[in-house]
Amino acid sequence: MLLGAIADDFTGATDLCSMLVRGGMRTVQVIGVPQSGQVAPDADAVVVALKSRTAPVRQAIDESLAALRWLQAAGARQFFFKYCSTFDSTDEGNIGPVADALVQALGCGFALACPAFPTNARTVYQGHLFVGGALLNESGMENHPLTPMTDANLVRVLSRQTAGTVGLVPFATVDQGVQAIRSAMIRLKEQGRRYAIVDAITDNHLLAIGQAADGHALISGGSGVAMGLPENFRRKGLLSQAGDPAALPTIEGGSAVLAGSCSRATLAQLGYARDHLPVFELDALAIPDAAALATAALAWADGSLGDKPIVIAASAPPDKVAALQTRLGREHAGSLIEDAIARVAAGLIARGVRKLVVAGGETSGSVVGRLGVHSLRIGTEIDPGVPWTFAEGSGPGLLLALKSGNFGATDFFLKAFRILEG
Repeated sequence: MLLGAIADDFTGATDLCSMLVRGGMRTVQVIGVPQSGQVAPDADAVVVALKSRTAPVRQAIDESLAALRWLQAAGARQFFFKYCSTFDSTDEGNIGPVADALVQALGCGFALACPAFPTNARTVYQGHLFVGGALLNESGMENHPLTPMTDANLVRVLSRQTAGTVGLVPFATVDQGVQAIRSAMIRLKEQGRRYAIVDAITDNHLLAIGQAADGHALISGGSGVAMGLPENFRRKGLLSQAGDPAALPTIEGGSAVLAGSCSRATLAQLGYARDHLPVFELDALAIPDAAALATAALAWADGSLGDKPIVIAASAPPDKVAALQTRLGREHAGSLIEDAIARVAAGLIARGVRKLVVAGGETSGSVVGRLGVHSLRIGTEIDPGVPWTFAEGSGPGLLLALKSGNFGATDFFLKAFRILEG
């Protein structure tokens, strides 16, 4: 194992895996903290996917440190802390507290922080995070039901979450290339800064940042900053070129989409899908019971499964999300939706579905937990940051795509299954 990574949600882990596979690294995603003594997969990179983004801070720290210890025991040479490209967090964490714990455990004293992913319209300029042409706090993320992002200045955001200090490697430095970035980070570390927010607005910036971080014990950020890491290992003769790192087995069976994300991208994807695929809406306001919601969805699926993929969605616009949270409370509303979709997933697998797309990080975590999936081998990319994977667990083999709510083109749900058709 060359790279060991810890991701704070399941779709984010898959996003990182996809980036590494694109760079030629055989990559496996492990679901949850591995058991003590669990044998590491045969892979160049292993990403431990946690559900820690919105967990209590202490739990997020403990799980992340346990994952780090397992990756260290497996021989990883470098470590990566993956969080969302929209820096999803609150003033209490969990990005800062988890990063603090990892920095301390590794004894490295410093880590860069760069969530930029220009291909998916996430850029960082002068320390401010943009989504497309909008500042983070004007992008719709200010309405996120669990981690509303109301400040685009990442230096300020991260400073509120850590006992350490946060510096900036600005665009003017990044644009000069690898040596300038490396020197700037060395200076910040020598000044006692624990973190450096690093600007990036193009893929070339990310490649340069990755090369400048060669030798860093810990890197933190979105999947984009991992773009340059495979080449670091290749230059050292550590990365083999044998076989296709994205090859997955062919599986026959039904196809379905489960959507729990309420992001603008997922809502647009559902709008497009309604014109092409059968869609069933889970209405938690009308039926605030997970078991009853799942029963209704599966009864509909019994009459709808066929040659076309089916779509079952709990996604809703902000006003409906707010109404549900007002009625049930934020945490209960979220757990109700996750539980209902996880029940639906299990029911669909029992009905012969073997190709499944899940939209939403928290939703994906609930689904893979319910299905008993313990690892994902990463395959062909559908859209930037979202690959098909081969899921292994207690049940039948399954092709699974876990999509971050914000990712993917408008026709993503249809495109995903077209790719499998060849």
